[in-house]
Amino acid sequence: MKAKSLGFIGGGCVTQIFLQAFANKKHEFDSVVVFDTDPGVLQALKQQFPAIQAGDLQQAASQPTVFIALHPPMVMETLDKMADVVSADALVVSLAPKITLEKISSKLKTKNKARMIPNATSYINEGYNPVTFSTGFNQAEKSELMDLLKLLGTTFEVPEAKLEAYAMLSAMLPTYFWFQWKELVSLGEPMGLSEEETKAAVRQTLQDALDLYFDHGLSPEKVMDLIPVKPIGEHEAQIAEIYQTKLMGLFGKIKP
Repeated sequence: MKAKSLGFIGGGCVTQIFLQAFANKKHEFDSVVVFDTDPGVLQALKQQFPAIQAGDLQQAASQPTVFIALHPPMVMETLDKMADVVSADALVVSLAPKITLEKISSKLKTKNKARMIPNATSYINEGYNPVTFSTGFNQAEKSELMDLLKLLGTTFEVPEAKLEAYAMLSAMLPTYFWFQWKELVSLGEPMGLSEEETKAAVRQTLQDALDLYFDHGLSPEKVMDLIPVKPIGEHEAQIAEIYQTKLMGLFGKIKP
């Protein structure tokens, strides 16, 4: 099984998420080699995961299974530098939006290429991770790779053209809300609740509100009308405009 040895190109947040997910499941590898241009990033990663090896680009790229955990502007240049050491039967998984399988194929000789949009909740093995595979990907290897990726949470195959939409509406979605939850929790103490009481109230209500909105057959309008008082209702149009302009604008930039 090729996934017994992994290489990560990039040692940032996404690699941290993957390694933590594997550690949670006590899934061990013969070796994990990580390359990053920042020694501080590698040092911090090795403190969290002592078993990993810090290597150069060629060492990481020569592993049987390679994850490309880079921002899109860095991917093509890095592929040029690693092309000679990636074996013809390696499994290469890009975790970046925008850079298509066709572009990756123009640099790497392996036929076993995939793209995945990772999710931060994979850190606790609860990710929602779409993946797409190149034509000709070895079926046995594909099955084994999917088994590995499913350790991260819900992992499912989609057409490549849908990956960037999932990047906007799943991978980046928590960032649209986390800061709001933090702000709401900060209001609990001045209102007379303990931190524990506030967290419990916000968490439980959010979970129940999601269930009500998605699972009980009511239209969005009927759900929203269940609470007649809307303290920030006068700002809803402004917030909706922010979503439309910022998110659709970013989607246009990451769409291949």
